Amino acid sequence: MKGIAIIGVSGFVGSAILHEALTRDLQINAIVRNPLNVMVTSLNLTVSEGDVMNEDKLAQLLSGKEIVISAYNPGWKNPNIYDDTLKGYKSIINAVKKAGVKRLLIVGGAGSLYVEPDKTLIESGGIPASILPGVKGLADVYYNYLKPEKDIDWVFFSPAASLVPGNRTGKYQLGKDNMIFDDKGESTISVEDYAKAMLDELENPAHHQERFTIGY
Repeated sequence: MKGIAIIGVSGFVGSAILHEALTRDLQINAIVRNPLNVMVTSLNLTVSEGDVMNEDKLAQLLSGKEIVISAYNPGWKNPNIYDDTLKGYKSIINAVKKAGVKRLLIVGGAGSLYVEPDKTLIESGGIPASILPGVKGLADVYYNYLKPEKDIDWVFFSPAASLVPGNRTGKYQLGKDNMIFDDKGESTISVEDYAKAMLDELENPAHHQERFTIGY
């Protein structure tokens, strides 16, 4: 497998994905706004400074890569998180195309998953107001940018409603558009198992131009 680029490796999910990737002896180019925030070192890791809002520079960094994983998040405390999520992902998608990369795996959100046959998590009213703009932003990336996209082989990987630090158990369920609940009626997944499933999808592609999800 040729080089793999991971965007946003200094964040909660991105750092877990980077850790999982390095345990698999993959060649990784980590793209972050501030390389000093990447504390991991490895012979298989190159860290590059890049801003997702700079589409042309990002395309240069992605050139020659086979697969891009994006864990981009403008920050949950960012007052412009909704707009920056849309702008950032528009730039990422365009940069992927300019670079000639055909496969894009995105850390998605749970907000657009169905909790009832005709009701998404966002529509259920169960999302705290403090994070709702960010959740809506990712949902709109999925609906407005990805679903109409036919030129790249994208995947939008939605976690369970609760994505938390935990253990890499390797024991979970995968689904498509419906939120996965356990026997207690809870929807949760550890970030370690989420990262494992993301890298499994990278190494053994099972989804193409679609969303899938995970939960216990």
